[in-house]
Amino acid sequence: MFLTNQDIIELTAWRRKLHSMPEVSGEEIATAAAVQGFLADTVPDRVVTGLGGTGVAVVYDSGLPGPTVLFRAELDALPIEEVGSPDHRSKIPGKGHMCGHDGHMAMLAALGRQFGRERPKRGRVILLFQPAEETGAGAAAVVADEKFKELVPDYSFSLHNMPGLPLGHAWLKDGIVNCASRGLRIALTGRTAHASMPETGISPVPAVATLMPALTALSRGSIVTGDMVLATVTHASIGEPAFGIAPGHAEVWVTLRTMTDSQMEALTTRAEDLVHEIAAAGNLRCEMDYHDIFGHCENHAEAAEMLRAAMDAEGVPHDVGDAMRGSEDFGRFATVSKSAMFFLGAGEDMPNLHNPNYDFPDDLIPIGTKIFMRVARDILG
Repeated sequence: MFLTNQDIIELTAWRRKLHSMPEVSGEEIATAAAVQGFLADTVPDRVVTGLGGTGVAVVYDSGLPGPTVLFRAELDALPIEEVGSPDHRSKIPGKGHMCGHDGHMAMLAALGRQFGRERPKRGRVILLFQPAEETGAGAAAVVADEKFKELVPDYSFSLHNMPGLPLGHAWLKDGIVNCASRGLRIALTGRTAHASMPETGISPVPAVATLMPALTALSRGSIVTGDMVLATVTHASIGEPAFGIAPGHAEVWVTLRTMTDSQMEALTTRAEDLVHEIAAAGNLRCEMDYHDIFGHCENHAEAAEMLRAAMDAEGVPHDVGDAMRGSEDFGRFATVSKSAMFFLGAGEDMPNLHNPNYDFPDDLIPIGTKIFMRVARDILG
């Protein structure tokens, strides 16, 4: 293992510092600065900042021709109040690293330490600390950024820790690994009235009562058969919090989820047609818009095989596993490179991702790092 005991102590302390200072999507200014500061003494050949917003790309270049290999970690935390009690718990009310992105950053920082000591023998390595993964906006913004044109990789790799799997046990598969998803916000507008004369207004209540189960009923299929379609109502509001007003406005939020982008196109059409039909029946105006848009994430067979070979070489146990219902914007990098990601077990008894008492297990830092380092050395020497 190329990491010394002192490296692991310092990386663990840094991970815990990041955990205590979470910043949500699009606000990762201090986190990006912490990345630059921690890796400054590795003397990278180039540091690109403000990438896709607050992103940071740290480049270690051999100076010789060869492939460009990118490893990605995420900068952002979640708008979740931490309820756990570690000494390094969040100092920011209402925000927490409840997904383990602090640990993912520590793994990339470990790679930076090694490449600072010994550059790849050919080509270059890019450590990308990406903003706004949780909203699905970050990877798209990075890829669209003019500064990224000089960084386009041949191969891209990432991982995500996975509670429920044995600690250090990996899941890796070819093909689709994460579902497409998007949030649909539906606004229905009628006309308010006095609560004693509701017939003089146009209430959205009947439409909402019809719409929520109708949207849920769009769900069908499964991950196993590859045809999963899932519609989950996540929020609804009707009228004002007052007893004297019959409502004239309502909102329904629903998350749409499919295995592939093409399936998502069909689902959004069905959902929009359903909304228009129900709104028209209730004499309501309707508006719809989309948020947190994620494309599906699909592993390239060659890139996945490189990860598989690295796990075998490093003695990391792994299985094929299933695709995740959850979404991940790393799939955007498949549009510019051969890309693959895997899931690394965080422990069978760990709180789940996005639980308010979740905390990344520090023992994963050297495990994830050695897989990535083996991949890098296999490709670049």
